[in-house]
Formats: sequence, C-alpha cells, structure tokens
Amino acid sequence: MKRRKFDMKQLPGKVGNELDDRFKLASPARKLMTKVFPDHWSFLLGEIALFSFIVLLLTGTFLALFFEPSMVEVKYDGVYTPLKGMEMSKAYESTLHISFEVRGGLVIRQMHHWAALLFVAALLVHMGRVFFSGAFRKPRETNWIIGCVLFILAFFEGLLGYSIPDDGLSGTGLRIMSGITESIPLIGTWAHNALFGGEYPGEVIVTRFYILHVLLVPGILLALIGIHVGLVFAQKHSQWPGPGRTEHNVVGFRMFPNYVSKQGGFFMLVFAVIALMGGLFQINPIWLFGPYEASVVSSASQPDFYVLFLEGLVRLFPAWEFTIFGYMVPAVFWPAVIGMGVAFTVPIFYPFIERRFTKDKAHHNLLERPRDNPTRTAVGAMVTSIFLVTTISGANDVIADQFNISLNAMTWAGRIGIVVVPVITYYVTHRICLGLQQHDREVLSHGIETGILRRDANGRFYEVHQPLAAPDEHGHTELEYNGWVVPKKMNRVGALAPAVKGFFKPIEEDTNGEKRAIESSDDKKEVGAGRH
Repeated sequence: MKRRKFDMKQLPGKVGNELDDRFKLASPARKLMTKVFPDHWSFLLGEIALFSFIVLLLTGTFLALFFEPSMVEVKYDGVYTPLKGMEMSKAYESTLHISFEVRGGLVIRQMHHWAALLFVAALLVHMGRVFFSGAFRKPRETNWIIGCVLFILAFFEGLLGYSIPDDGLSGTGLRIMSGITESIPLIGTWAHNALFGGEYPGEVIVTRFYILHVLLVPGILLALIGIHVGLVFAQKHSQWPGPGRTEHNVVGFRMFPNYVSKQGGFFMLVFAVIALMGGLFQINPIWLFGPYEASVVSSASQPDFYVLFLEGLVRLFPAWEFTIFGYMVPAVFWPAVIGMGVAFTVPIFYPFIERRFTKDKAHHNLLERPRDNPTRTAVGAMVTSIFLVTTISGANDVIADQFNISLNAMTWAGRIGIVVVPVITYYVTHRICLGLQQHDREVLSHGIETGILRRDANGRFYEVHQPLAAPDEHGHTELEYNGWVVPKKMNRVGALAPAVKGFFKPIEEDTNGEKRAIESSDDKKEVGAGRH
C-alpha cells in the first residue's frame, strides 16, 4: 500500500478550506485581519484597562476556589499566631487561609487587588484621553456612554470586592455604605433592609456582595466591553490629524500580523507588571486590621483611591439637615447620593450638552488637540481639580496627623478649595490653550526659532527664523492653522541630525558612513501643515 506524503506547508490551507466550507469564515476573517488601527501611545490606555480586566478574571477565578463568603462565626486555628483562637467570620478566616496557607495565594490576592486599581486608573485616564481629544463626538456617543457605565460598574465592583473579606477596614466601609443607604428619603430604610437583610451588619451581606462581585457585575462588565470593542471595529478607530489622514480613512497598521503582535506583547508586559507589583508591594494586609467588630473603628481607615473623592465630598459638606414634608434628610444624603448621582450622570450626557452649544453635528474621525478646544479642555481641567480637592480631603485626617496640621483647618481649606480652585483652573487652562494656539500660529507664519541672532545695518538685533514654506516679501508664510502638530525645533524638519545616536548607550561612530554634518540651508525641505 502506497503511503501518502504529508505536506506541512499545505496544512493551513486545507484546514482553512475545510472550515470555510462548513462555517463560511473566509470573508469575515479576511475583513478582520485587514482591519487597520492607528498607531499612537495614547491608544494603549484602553488596552491597559482591558488587559487588567483579563488579569482580574484569571486571579479572581483562582481566589474563588478558596474563599468562603460566609459570616458564620468560627474560632481561628490557622498558622497566623497573633490571631490564633480569635472569633471571626468564615469569610475572614478563608482570606487568611488564602494569604498564609495556599501556595501562591498571597501573591495572587495582591495581584487581584493591584489589577483592580490599575483597571480603574486606566479607565479614568483612557476616558480623560477620549474627553480631551473629542473622541466622544458623533458617531461615538454610544461608546462614550458605555465607557461611563463601565467606570460606574468598576467603581462598585471594586467597592464590593474589598468589602467581602470582613476585616476591620472593609467593615468600616460597609458601615458607611449602610449609613448612606439609610439616608435616602422614603425608601432608605426599605432599601437597607433589602440589602443587609435587617439591621447592620446582619448575616447575609457578605454572601450577597460576593454573588454580585463574582457573577452579576463581572458579567455585565464583560458584555459591555464586548459591545465597546465591537463598536470600535464597526465605527473605525479615531486618529490624530497628520499627513494623509482624513475624516474618511484610517492610517496605521493592519490587524494581522502587526497589531496582534504588538497587543500580544503588551498584554505580557501588563501581566508582568501586575505580577511584579503583587509579589513586591504589599496591599490590603487584612491580618493587621483584624476581624471586623461593629463597636471598633480604626483610625486612618482609607478606601481605595477611586472612592476617596466620595469620602472627601462627605467630609467637606457641612452638617446641614433639612426637614422636607415632615421627613428629616440627613446631611450625608446630599454629597453621597445627590453629589455622586451628579458626578455619574452629567458625564454620560456631556456629548449631547456640547453638541447643544456648538451645533456640531458632523462625523468626526480626526481627534482634536486639547489646545484646539479651549472650553472643553478648561471644563475637563476644572472637573479634574474638583476630583483632586475631594480626593485629598478624603484623606485629610491622615494628612493632618502626619504633617501636624489642624484637621479643622484641613476641612476648611477643602471647603474653600472646592469653590475657588475649579474657577481658577478653568480660567488658567483656557488662557494656556489660547496661548499655545497663538504660538503655533506664529511658527506657521514666521517659521521656527533658530536661536541665531543677527544685527542689521541699523544696529537692531533680530532672531533668524527657519520658514516652513516659501515666505512672501515680508518674510511671512500663509500656512493654515488646522490642528496638526507644528514643528518647533530645527531637527524636527531635517535641518539638523540628532546630536547623539543610541538610546541606552551613545553610538560614537556612525557604522553606515552616514554624514552627520549640518545640512546646508539649500537642502532644507519644505514642510506643509495643511490637511490632505
């Protein structure tokens, strides 16, 4: 019997034909592989959030194998001697077990916490990039709304996550959550009983939060991330202005092999950084806080960074209580419920608010530099300043203690700062944007500053400028300002070779024999600055 030769080179083609015959995959796969993505470092911020979420799913699955979400009281009999014999919940005991007795458990637990922080931080910075560059404009309003909902869900997912170990810190957070829930007029008591199963702390809250933390919220997050990525594919990726880039094309790399290779490497890098942080930097050492007791509140209890602005709002708001229709509304209701509601809701509708004022209903695939929309940039900077003031105020007790400052003075500084700082920030940012625009226009009109001073026959000193285009008789060019990056240094337009080559180590000899002398002025290339 004659043996058939096996040709490895033909294997991929045969497998592909067999799959296409059955599932008709060739056309969508070809479209996917030839998809073009623009290349810019700022687009990697979203990928950091996505890869952090993947690490969260992986590490969370491992932790779920050992964690017991139960508030049943047990006596600790583990290896951590200082807590031996103490009464505690099963949730806290199993977290100690993961940290001290499961091989690699502490590293995985810390990786999970660091990945959660990185996920929220990357989401915030990514949304900041989208906001300041105008990437939320038509037709990407839906993706902006999904991004806002993702942040809200990530906020509560993190809150649920560090509430379930039932240690001294998480119990304090639950106590604050209980008070905020009860402060809601009319439905507060009912909502609290439904959530906690009765009076605080009850016996079911950890179990309920665990189900929300590992099942419901991650499922919604996963679905929204899938829709978010799908819309990026369907609507094309936005891009920064530049040569050959228009509102109707995308200039960059194809999905396969360039983009896939880069993203694979970047995922490994993000995973490695999180693993390194999990192994080297301690976070949330619950064995130091001890099991939660409702009668004990430790000083300097601080939530994760993204919850500090809520804590700051509550600390800064005066102790004003109002009686409305016979119901007394506690002071905590206004900053914690109304304030957070405004903070979560207004960003969702911002694209429509901006369109209402600018009347801009056009499609936009090209991004805007922050300086080219001073009002939006100033609004974003103003909101950022509010976030910073409230975040700092959320830790004002720790700051006052460490720097020996009056806590009362810190609180009043925050109250004044949350009114004054945003106004100053708005004005200064707006003026800076206009100033940067004006500087770009001067470069387009007069050319690049060379640093070379000359003296004319009248004794007047003037600086020589390198024009970006052929100047008129007055030395001016007529390049239109349209949002591109304007070159500011001579070597950016080819006038000078880099002074030193090499990144980690200078290359002293040019092995290619390339001449590194300064090019003559006749060889300078003309640089255009208009959109094609």
